[in-house]
Amino acid sequence: MPAGPAVIDLKSASLTLEAVVIKSADLAELAAALDDKLGGSAMFDHDPVVIDLGQLGQSGSSGLDTPLEFDGLVQLLRRHGMLPVAVRGGTAAQHAAARQAGLGEAAEGGSAPARTQTVEVVREVEVVREVPVEVRVEVPGAAVPTLVVDKPLRSGQQAYARGGDLIVLAAVNPGAEVIADGHIHVYAPLRGKAIAGAKGNTEARIFALHLEAELVAIAGTYRTTETPLPADVLGRAAQVRLDGDRLVFERLD
Repeated sequence: MPAGPAVIDLKSASLTLEAVVIKSADLAELAAALDDKLGGSAMFDHDPVVIDLGQLGQSGSSGLDTPLEFDGLVQLLRRHGMLPVAVRGGTAAQHAAARQAGLGEAAEGGSAPARTQTVEVVREVEVVREVPVEVRVEVPGAAVPTLVVDKPLRSGQQAYARGGDLIVLAAVNPGAEVIADGHIHVYAPLRGKAIAGAKGNTEARIFALHLEAELVAIAGTYRTTETPLPADVLGRAAQVRLDGDRLVFERLD
């Protein structure tokens, strides 16, 4: 009987994943840091990530051989929309514990250069987003999705333009949150939180008719009311863009 067609092929693949760099093995400490940085935002949506152990123990008294409760760490990251798939760095004992939790082992470094954006959070724990070099593929007829919101957003409400730009035609009130993987345009007062380039797009920008935001962020670089907005853009038409690892505020009127 002739052999039928193969129903499975094994091929090598090269993937660039985002990395979460941890400096503490204390899950409570990590949970507090992630809650402070990410809160209830939808920055991650079941996105695969690598747990980087290369700096574990550098910010505290524990050494590099510190045991880590990987089952608890995986659940913690999943609560914030991340899907841990592997670890890198660390010791042989930590790798063995990671395998018991169902995690693979990622090679150090990679063939594709990546820009790394580091955001400091509480208790000297860092969340690092590695932004891969983009390879653009033209798809005939494919349109970039744009989400349009024409009603005011109240405290606790959120609008997220996944994979594209967000246009808001009404006020974004304090406590509300607008997120986009691309640009954010607010043709009204922006008083809540605005997160553009949520998936690491460093070219994304935030435009507002009246900029009074309590937080603005682009590709992981953010600024809160702890550092007041520049006086020349506060309450005015303005844009926010990223220059290297620094947010730049410019008037538009």
